[in-house]
Amino acid sequence: MKPHKIYELKRPIIFAHRGASCYAPENTLAAFELALKQNAPAIELDATLTKDHQVVVFHDSDTERITGLKGKINQLTLNEIRELDAGSYFDSSFQGEKIPSLEEVFELVGDKLLINIELKNYATPLDPLPEAVAALIKKWSLQHNVLISSFNPLALWKIKHSAPDIPIALLALDGQIGWLARSQVGEILNYQCIHPHYSDVNARFIATHHKKGHMVNVYTVNDPSLMRSLFDLGVDGIFTDDPRLASDVLNSISPIFEKKP
Repeated sequence: MKPHKIYELKRPIIFAHRGASCYAPENTLAAFELALKQNAPAIELDATLTKDHQVVVFHDSDTERITGLKGKINQLTLNEIRELDAGSYFDSSFQGEKIPSLEEVFELVGDKLLINIELKNYATPLDPLPEAVAALIKKWSLQHNVLISSFNPLALWKIKHSAPDIPIALLALDGQIGWLARSQVGEILNYQCIHPHYSDVNARFIATHHKKGHMVNVYTVNDPSLMRSLFDLGVDGIFTDDPRLASDVLNSISPIFEKKP
């Protein structure tokens, strides 16, 4: 059986959070293409459903922060969403950048990068987003290039049952509110990775999860000194808006190391 990409990449893995979102508008093809050019081995993106049940890549449930226009993603069709400008808020040079479909991302970088897809159906946890995403992954034969994450255990449970060959990652909120997910209760999902906030990670946490065969990938890290500290602790990956900076920090650590599964 073909090994999954997540087990082949050198660790720690640098995940470009919403693409190279420090340099380009988040969750756009421009941001993902730039992450590839900056030699990020992995990207993270957010998946949600449109009114006509198409999977698009967008973080918020509302369009206003990114497009300047009020609207709910799940109340707009894909054609209506394609009319929105998802680039001008970032910089005028990105004017006209569109909200991409998940398939457009797969076409652009699907066979080139590890893709962490966060399922964003938190407001509608019973919707068919997990099944729709799993179907697209199978259509593009990307089972070995994709990791699915969510704060929603039900969404991950659905992925495990519809596509058991795709690894899953449980996201954990920071502090006390995320304690349950970080505890043994969360392990009922039989996940392959846990994605905690960096503030909840220490050497003991990492050692405990490594002993159980879990990867520990932390979010969202943009400070170079914090990156260095987390790399030294032995995290398996970090999510960052600045993959170029993370790569520079990692390359400054001597010798360059590779964490084994």
